[in-house]
Amino acid sequence: MQITIKDVAKHANVAPSTVSRVIANSPRISQKTKERVRSSMEELGYHPNIHARSLANRSTQSIGLVMPSAATKTLQNPFFPEVLRGISTKAHQNGYSLYMTTGVTEEEVLSGVIEMVQGRRVDGVIVLYSREDDQVVQYLRQTKFPFVVVGKPFGDASSITYVDTDNYLAGREVTKHLYNLGHRRIAFIGGSDKLAVTQDRRNGYATALMEAGIPVCEDYIARAEFMTKGGAKAVRELLQNEEPPTAVVVSDDMMALGVISTLSEMGLKIPEDVAVVSFNNVYIAEHSNPPLTSVEINIFGLGFEATNCLIEQISDNAPPYGKRVIVPHYLVVRQSCGQKKSKATETLESNS
Repeated sequence: MQITIKDVAKHANVAPSTVSRVIANSPRISQKTKERVRSSMEELGYHPNIHARSLANRSTQSIGLVMPSAATKTLQNPFFPEVLRGISTKAHQNGYSLYMTTGVTEEEVLSGVIEMVQGRRVDGVIVLYSREDDQVVQYLRQTKFPFVVVGKPFGDASSITYVDTDNYLAGREVTKHLYNLGHRRIAFIGGSDKLAVTQDRRNGYATALMEAGIPVCEDYIARAEFMTKGGAKAVRELLQNEEPPTAVVVSDDMMALGVISTLSEMGLKIPEDVAVVSFNNVYIAEHSNPPLTSVEINIFGLGFEATNCLIEQISDNAPPYGKRVIVPHYLVVRQSCGQKKSKATETLESNS
């Protein structure tokens, strides 16, 4: 016997129209009622005909995901599987499937997004990065298609809905943490200058140095790919300085792993010779050797909140701008940055 909307309505003690609105994820229905109706649907084994409803509503019940580069390469960084977990959790709760771009170059990614939009393959798009002069964001703004950016957009951020960490504040805090441990020669390793996350974390780093009365030295700033080999190459360059840094702020945990392994290969001790702090606090941070001090940015929450914002846009037929969600962060202190010995302490130990 086929279960109908009327059966679900009777079981949940609501009107059939309410069940239809719950299926459509209408914002007019309270969360409590939605949960009761969905529980009845699950208990009765009712599965709405998504294809028929999509045709009627001109809805695809799909969300497009735009990666910063080829998915096969991007997904090697643990940040992206975790942000995708947050996205998929919220999407599943609301009956949405996911549709991912597969382009390698920026032009191919843009072409994929245009096909998504013009072919009505998705109801909205989540852009999983924020890059200067990005053609994808420009196109989505021009077409007024629902979209959300993970990361603070360049230019007029108030005109775009986005979800982010306060990366400027986080960069400032970790640099102050190293300064308070006694470090004065503090370097920074970031990704591309075209990425908002790099600029914000570097600016926070620079502010903390200036507040401490330490000049910002370009020789202590390196740029690299968000991969272990990027971190390895960058730290080798930094150690070529006549006065090499005693501490390094690294903009990504994967890069930091490359930094740590390279320092070890060079016979340097962490944190005795060089302290290391990083961002994202992915699972590898806790299991590195030594365990990595890292900023917990709640990557899952970034994906979950971005999807929530996008579904709100789609459901309310609202314009794709005007909302900002900042996900809280905090520093997880581990063994990769310890107390730096003062000259006086070193002298006492050498004489004992």
